[in-house]
Amino acid sequence: MTTLAAACGALVGLGVFLALAGLRGVVPAGGRPPRSPITPARRQAFVVRLALGTGAAIVVLLATRWVVGAVLAGALGAGGPTLFGGGAQRARAIARIEAIAAWTEMLRDVTAAGAGLQEALAATAPVASAPIRTEAQALAVRLERDRLVPALLGFADAVADPMADLVVAALVTAATEQTRRLSDLLGTLAQAIRDQAAMRLRVEAGRARTRATAKAVAAIALAAAVGFVVFDRGFLRPYDTALGQVVIGLIGACFAGAFWLLARMGRPATPPRLLPAPIGRQGEGAWA
Repeated sequence: MTTLAAACGALVGLGVFLALAGLRGVVPAGGRPPRSPITPARRQAFVVRLALGTGAAIVVLLATRWVVGAVLAGALGAGGPTLFGGGAQRARAIARIEAIAAWTEMLRDVTAAGAGLQEALAATAPVASAPIRTEAQALAVRLERDRLVPALLGFADAVADPMADLVVAALVTAATEQTRRLSDLLGTLAQAIRDQAAMRLRVEAGRARTRATAKAVAAIALAAAVGFVVFDRGFLRPYDTALGQVVIGLIGACFAGAFWLLARMGRPATPPRLLPAPIGRQGEGAWA
């Protein structure tokens, strides 16, 4: 009983420590800014993962007194949003690609009508699709007080999508090199971006079946474990020993490895950005 109480206290203390660390953020040594800033969305996701992992570990530890099982349950709870979620994020990524394609087509139509590039950017900002409307409107505002190239690079950094980088690179080239037939180039880019979105939709449809199968397997295994704990605790008594805990650890490691590979296979392979933020900021002096 003392060991169980100590383990529960350690889990709770670890959860509180990690929650405070996640809420405060970590400042690297040397005063350098972190590579990826902690946004409110990331902080909320961290807290949710921490709560799920800690809660699952405490429940399993109290129900079975298995330390190894509690660790595995905590890992499963923390990784659950990645393993069994992410559908909304993938849908937003595809919607953003389609929004970039639609915005590129609007730029094509406005420039084909004889408007300048800066006028076209300002005219299309209020009617841009919702996934990039905020960034497009910020670009229009920045154009009123900044030069064209830095404003475009700031827009690319705000959208942070390889397809947006492709369009921005074409616009920057047109602004600095006086490229002819810009509307034709934008039309070609818009079609290529729409093809990219269609390909992503086909890939997601194929991966959805694999994810559904994995969810079904995980649900059956979890239901079986809960059923044995509730209705036939004696069947699981051999796992109370040290050897039983080792066996549980091996089985859990196999499941964890399989789910990790599944999550890795299901993660969309996005191409690298053409204008990463540090390079884009350095390039302002070269393109200005």
